[in-house]
Amino acid sequence: MVPEADGQPSIEVYFQYHIKRDRPGLLGDIASLLGMLGFNILQLGGVSEYGRGFLLRTQRPESIEVLRTMLQVMEDVDLTVLRTPTLRDRIALRHGRIIERSDTEARTYRFIRDELGILVDFLGELLKRPGRQVIGVRGQPRVGKTESIVAASVYANKRWTFISSTLLRQTMLRELGHDELMSDQFVYIIDGAVSTLRGDERHLSLVNEVMGLPAPIVIEHPDIFVRHSHYGWNVFDLLIELRRDPDEAIQYEAYEQEAARWNGE
Repeated sequence: MVPEADGQPSIEVYFQYHIKRDRPGLLGDIASLLGMLGFNILQLGGVSEYGRGFLLRTQRPESIEVLRTMLQVMEDVDLTVLRTPTLRDRIALRHGRIIERSDTEARTYRFIRDELGILVDFLGELLKRPGRQVIGVRGQPRVGKTESIVAASVYANKRWTFISSTLLRQTMLRELGHDELMSDQFVYIIDGAVSTLRGDERHLSLVNEVMGLPAPIVIEHPDIFVRHSHYGWNVFDLLIELRRDPDEAIQYEAYEQEAARWNGE
């Protein structure tokens, strides 16, 4: 609910439709309908080649169902979304592209390297949220995972600390300073492969400490992290997959082979 100037509460609504028959004046007709029903258009954008999305505000909640009913009899469009706006909806309007979700796992979001700007915005908005959340990031080496996490931390106006990483050189911390445990200011980044395949007792103790903080935690290679630790998939609030192209396979054999070389050092 958002208070209006006259003191009456208003609500925001995300409205999206698919264009079945594009004709001159269609957008004007939709805008006129929204105006007659008392909706203010806060934001409008194309979210696909044949779809448009609107961020609306109204002080008349009953108008939402009226809009739904009227759109059902329109021949030129199909109503696809009419709901309280989610972060995914807001990002779609901002970038003109809908964030893809996994067909089999609702909490998994998919990106390709050409969408790094969208990924940074999406992840940055998540990292702004208060309290503990654990986000897994899947992807092949050098696809942009770590760089995106760091950029999203900057977007969220938070500092980041690598508990483990291979970004510049292999990092594997065994302790943190007091100022680095101020969880409301930091994003904690864990490379699930480095920590679980090479971490010693002190490092793994630090990982457990960080996992208990009321803070945002981002874990690269979550599959390896789950496979080689006592943590299960239920620890993750959501998962992100980053690929160079939509058909790229995310494989972990190289990490397993590298782990064997670590063990032989």
